[in-house]
Order: sequence, then C-alpha cells, then structure tokens
Amino acid sequence: MDRHFAFRVLACTSAVLLGLGMPTAQARKAAAPKQATAAAPAAIGNIEVELDHQLGEDKDAQLRKLIERFNAQSTEGKIVVSTRPWGQGSLPHMTIVSEQDEDLFLDNKSRFKPLWQVMKDAKVPLAGAPSKYMVPSVVDSSNRLQALPIALSSPVLFYNKDLLTKLGVNEADVPRTWSAWINVLGRFYTQGVRCPITVSQPVFNLYENASLWNNQPLTTGGKSEQFAGNGLVQIKHMAMMASWRKAGFLYYYGRGNEAEAHFAAGECGAMIAPSGAYPSLVRQASFQVGVTSYPYHDDAYGAPARTVADGPALWVANGKSAAEYRLIAHFIQFWLQPDSQVEWQVNAGYLPLNKAGSLAATDSALLRNETAATRVALAELSNKPSPAATAFTHKVGVRRILAEEIEQVFDDKKPPKQGLDDAVQRIRTSVR
Repeated sequence: MDRHFAFRVLACTSAVLLGLGMPTAQARKAAAPKQATAAAPAAIGNIEVELDHQLGEDKDAQLRKLIERFNAQSTEGKIVVSTRPWGQGSLPHMTIVSEQDEDLFLDNKSRFKPLWQVMKDAKVPLAGAPSKYMVPSVVDSSNRLQALPIALSSPVLFYNKDLLTKLGVNEADVPRTWSAWINVLGRFYTQGVRCPITVSQPVFNLYENASLWNNQPLTTGGKSEQFAGNGLVQIKHMAMMASWRKAGFLYYYGRGNEAEAHFAAGECGAMIAPSGAYPSLVRQASFQVGVTSYPYHDDAYGAPARTVADGPALWVANGKSAAEYRLIAHFIQFWLQPDSQVEWQVNAGYLPLNKAGSLAATDSALLRNETAATRVALAELSNKPSPAATAFTHKVGVRRILAEEIEQVFDDKKPPKQGLDDAVQRIRTSVR
C-alpha cells in the first residue's frame, strides 16, 4: 500500500472515531502535506508569533514541517520558529520548555497565560481531555491544561541490533532485567565496544523511573508529603549503576540528552532514553535500532510496576495582544487535529497529546516499525498499579539536587547510600 495513501486512511479514520467520541488513530512517519481542496486562503495577515524551542536539530525539522502546513493555510499571520534560550531577551509568544528548565520557568507564574484561558478568550475550542499520562505540572487543580504537552515520553532501552546479532543474541533473547544485562554488557566490553551502555536524562530515566518501575515510592505521600527516594531498592540500583561505571560498562555523558548522539554514532551498545528519541535515532544511525522495555530488578517486590511520562511542554507567554492570542489558539487547534497529531506522533515519536491522538493506530500493521518505541512505552505506562507519581520532582531545585548527588556517586566521591541520603536531606530542607 502507498505510504501517503495509508497515512490519509489513518487520518480519516482518526477523524471518524473522534467524531464518535472514540479513541482516534496515530499517523504515518513521512506525512505528506495536506492537499488543498478548497479555494486558496486570503492574503496572510502580518502578525508574526514566535515559537521558541531547544528540541534539537532533528525534532526542529519535524516541527517546521507542521508549522509550514499551518502557515500555508493561515489567514491571520504566521508562526516563526526560533531556537534561542527562552531566558535571553523578551519572552517568546510560545516556548517549548524542557523538563530540565521547567521548574525555573514556573518559578515565576506571571510568565505564562494558561492554555485553557488562551483558548477560551479566543473562542476556539480546546479539543479533547488531557491524556491520562499527563505531567502534573501542565494541568491545574481543575484538570485544565495550562500548557500543551507536545513531547511526552517514557523511558525505554534502545540497543544496536547489529552488535547484538554479532554476539549471537536474537530479539527474543534481549534481556528484560538489570541483572541479565550484565552478561550482554560484559560481552560488548570484551568485543571492544567502548561504551556498552549509556543514559539520556539520567535523573528522570535512570533514577525516577527506576524507582517507580520497581514499585518504590519517591515521596512519603499525604498532606505533609516529603521526598523519600533513598529506600533499599533505590540504593541497590544506584550501587549497581556506580559499579557499572567503575567497570567501564556505563558511560555518563551529561545531565541532558548528550548520550543520544553518541549512541546514534554507533559508540554504544545500548542506551536508556526517552521513547520519543526513537525516530530521530532511526534517521541518524547507520545501524538497525532496536527497542525493548525498561529493565527491572527481578528481586524487587511488585516489579515491574509502571513508569511515568515526562517531556517538554508548550507554554504561552503572558502579556501578548488579543490578535496574537487568536493566532496562537488557531495554531493549537490545528496541532490537535487528528491528521496533525498523527504526523507529529510518528515523525517526532512522542506520546499522544490527548485522547484525540488515539492509541488505535499504535498496533496497526502499517505503523509497527514507526511506532515501536511508542508501543513499548505505552505498555509500560499501562502496566499494573505502582506508587503514585506526584509533581514533587517538578519543584524548583529537586532534579538539580538529584543530578548533583548522582554525579558525586558516579565520580566515586560518595558511596551510593550517602549520595541518596544527602539528596533526600537537601531536598527536604531546601525545597518547599
């Protein structure tokens, strides 16, 4: 079946299901621009709205495809993309804020105008209820969207299929537990692989989700909730990661997504990273990229439990004009249309934006290759109940403290227990 025809079939199915109030479908990887079927729009207005992001070069290309389609049919103005840091100069009209910067961005509530309010004031419907995988910080106490979670992911394990084949490991035998991976990483190492395994965004992917996936709470819960991420399983996990680093199995490239470029370049055998990295890795790597579920500790009670999703969200700046907000509202409406969601989810690799994004196409035979990481992530997110995830790690300073203490452990300046104990103490005394 022609790829573009298949995309249009899935998009139409999405629209029908959405109209019936049912889950809608995901989309094709290389989506063709929608062909105009009506008269050409009137001359585009002179309004320009800046959308700023730091998603990286590959995601930038996918974002620009979406924006070009919007600009081509807009009569009010156009969206202009920039990649400057949002804190330098005047605040852009729209900013896609990374999870690493979110706490700083939200530290000043006057910076943004809630998305639901933008849409309401512009009299533009905000389609669909928030996804059940929503990051707590993007919804308010009434479950209204404050921002659009355009880049939600959950951690998975990527691996170099070509290297595993050389080791005689087929896909059915790819390890599922941390202990089983030791043998594979050791074989990578003896075969001269400089970086057997690495990790992208280690606080979220190697610590937070390792806790919840292994059925370990991160907080005490209750009205007087406190951080409590130094339990026995968490200490054991960090001790294992520290020992792997000493042995040359685990390479640490930084607090952000620096590891992804090294994996794509073929330097590493495996990588723990957000599921949304998948299509970019496939486009960049010269080898076959495999994906499997996030490893768990087979001696942790209740494991595997459930992961959580996180990722950059689109926030709208405060203090802009009514005309600019109308253009923004129509752009958001465009992004939430089934065909746009299909295109974005498959090309950029992120989880559905809301129920209109649908999970129906995820298992489609047409999309199995393009949505491999998404299917793994959704299975993890839908697994059995786990300790409730809270917005605690989104508070100002929490992830920074965790990153600092993890680096102390990885640099062999502190034993794992002391590093996590110190992190808990620092968070309890400095974060409110």
